[in-house]
Amino acid sequence: MADPVRTGGCQCGAVRYELSGTPLKLYVCHCRDCQKQTASAFGVSVIVRPGDFRHVRGEVKSWTRIGDSGRRLRVMFCPLCGTRVWHDRVGIDWPTLSIEGGSLDEPPDLSRAVHVWTLRKLPGVVIPEGAAYFLKDETSAPT
Repeated sequence: MADPVRTGGCQCGAVRYELSGTPLKLYVCHCRDCQKQTASAFGVSVIVRPGDFRHVRGEVKSWTRIGDSGRRLRVMFCPLCGTRVWHDRVGIDWPTLSIEGGSLDEPPDLSRAVHVWTLRKLPGVVIPEGAAYFLKDETSAPT
């Protein structure tokens, strides 16, 4: 049986996309960039293959930033409401896209998410018992 097509978009509905296939990874990121971006405690990233992503409606704008990892990321967002929808890497041919978890119409189940940049998690945020987590990104030693 084929994976169901998931849909998502920006907050105002101008930008829409579809995802097919199974996401490769699911991250809960506690870095300062994700905290600022979401105005919350963390960000949720659904990692997919570019071929499984289809932008179906609306204009997007982009800007580039340097992440806590030192990597250059291109941020794609709706110019009408400002919602970030997806990220990709700049300057390298990268085999994945990072979809903003909150932009999905049906939010992802975080019970199996990998928590990254826990070194920067806010006081009081609890990593679920048994969850995989890293002090920085997945290239750092697991804890």
